[in-house]
Order: sequence, then structure tokens, then C-alpha cells
Amino acid sequence: MTVTFAELTTMRVGGPIGRLEITESTGHAVDLLRAHDERRPLLVIGGGSNLVVGDEGFDGTVIKMASPEVDLDGERVTASAGVDWDSLVELTVAEGLSGLEALSGIPGTVGGTPVQNVGAYGYLTGEVLESVTVFDRQTGAVERWGVQRCGFGPHRQSVFKHTDRWAIIDVTYRLRRSDQSLPLTYEVLYQALGLEKGGTAKPADVRDAVLQIRRGRGMVLDPADHDTWSVGSFFVNPVVPADTVPAKVFERGGPAYPDPEGTKLSAAWLIQTSGFPRGYGGEWGNGRVTLSSRHTLAITNRGGATATDVVRFAAHVADGVEAEYGLRLTPECDLVNCSF
Repeated sequence: MTVTFAELTTMRVGGPIGRLEITESTGHAVDLLRAHDERRPLLVIGGGSNLVVGDEGFDGTVIKMASPEVDLDGERVTASAGVDWDSLVELTVAEGLSGLEALSGIPGTVGGTPVQNVGAYGYLTGEVLESVTVFDRQTGAVERWGVQRCGFGPHRQSVFKHTDRWAIIDVTYRLRRSDQSLPLTYEVLYQALGLEKGGTAKPADVRDAVLQIRRGRGMVLDPADHDTWSVGSFFVNPVVPADTVPAKVFERGGPAYPDPEGTKLSAAWLIQTSGFPRGYGGEWGNGRVTLSSRHTLAITNRGGATATDVVRFAAHVADGVEAEYGLRLTPECDLVNCSF
């Protein structure tokens, strides 16, 4: 039976897969990567939470990382790339470890965290990541890298982005055995816990607060909630030279933040003020793709959408923002065999 990307991604769109391999262990993952026929294209995926594949699918081999190994050694935690991310966070909190609790509810697998240097609510995985085991597809070598080699930088940068040379096999995090979180600096989160900036709380309480906040924004996967049929934030917050920020942004009181490369603007605010409110899209196109009803940065599948519907809608929104502000939004997610 043919498997499609609609079955393996959180956006629930995408065409057929030429050949699907599912890993059973880290060793099995390495074996599959080494045995890959170089004459066929290869795509390595995890939870499919940051991926949109075109309706024609992918006529090659897809290796889905799904191995479940987790090793707890004191304050050190090593997890296979295919381990569900939120399950790992839940486990570390239950084991009395602090460091991942504010990253609760993020969809996807462990292997995606170094690629994106996943972060939320003032935490970054790169801050607690100790090492990564990678498979080098050019040399066939399995290597263990320290955090410095991952090339983390602003805007979720890493050496793993925009290249298929390295496949992540497992990740090791160094956490703290503590009944208190790290100091909380993200306003929405520390206020939800009744704290001042810099306050701490029990990791389990931080996790509960984060899950409640994320559910309120449609950011915890729920098959019954179409606001979660998405890739999360579809667009990147644009960064522009400080002297080129559109005058309309300042005139309208838009958020602007200092950045090492200039000034970072809010893509959600740009979308909202370009005529695309939350839930926009029901009357546009075929209505199968809209912005989330909770926030404007998520493009959602309302049921029956195709990848073509998604990228057409993304282009429509990006065109509107460009017409209003002269800025072209770019995708945060990975687009395979589709574009806008």
C-alpha cells in the first residue's frame, strides 16, 4: 500500500513516497543510511512537524527516524533521533531534571532539535545540548560532535540546516538535578506562574503552564483541532538593516527588536496588519487552508487540503505583506518539491 506524506506530517498534505524505511534502533538507522542506494534521492524525516512536501510526493527513499532509545545517566540524557520530543521532556521532568520544561508541547522528534536549535519561552535546546551523533553521508562515518561544531547562531541557525550531508542519530543533553527551573525571563510564562521576571518554579509547574499557553494558541497537536494541522510558525520573523525598517512599522507601533544583523520584526504582526486577521482564508480560494483562529503565523489545513493549496495560500499572504510593507516573508518550514 502506498504511503503518503499526508500520513506522516502535521500539516497532513503531500503525495506518495517511493520507498519508506522506518528505523527500529540507532544501529538500524546507521545501517539503513549506509545501505541507501545513491542513485535514488533520500529524505530523512522525524515527526514531520516542520515539513511540507508537494502533491507529487517524493520518488526516492524516505527514512523515518522512529527508534525509541533513551538513556538516563545522572544529569546526562541521551535520546535517539526518533524519540518523540515532548515525551522526552515529560520523562526528564518526572526524573527530577531541570532544563527542558519550558520546551514542553513542541511537536516533532529529538533529531529535529539541533537542526532548528529549537527554542521557546526563553529556553534554547542548544543551551543544554552536550553532543550530537551524526552520520556523514559523504564519508560514511559516524561522528560525535560537541555543541561548538553544531554552528548554532541567531535565527535558529545550525550547520544542519539546508543540507542533507549529515543525518542526526542521537542527541545528548546535560541537565540539572533540581526542584527549580532556570530563571524565567519570558513575560507570558512567568506571569502565568504568578512570578516576577527571573523567578523560578518547580519544573512540573513550568511544564503545565507552558502546555496551557500552547494549547490556548493551538500549538499542541490534537487530531480534533484543525488549528494544530500546521507546521507551527510558517514564516520566519524578518531581520532587516536597522535603517531600512519600513516607516509604516514605526507609524503603526509595530514591534521591532535589536538583532545582531539589524532589526527583527514580527511576521505575525506584519501579517495581521496587512489585512490577514486570525482565521483568514475561509472565503479565499477553496477554504481548505486558512490562518489559525488563534494566531496569524500558522497556516492550517482545515481538512482535505493539498500541498498546492498550502503554498498558494502562503504566496497570497506573502504577496499581501510585500504589497503593504515592501518585505518578502520566507518560510520557516522545509519545502520539498513545492515552493511559493
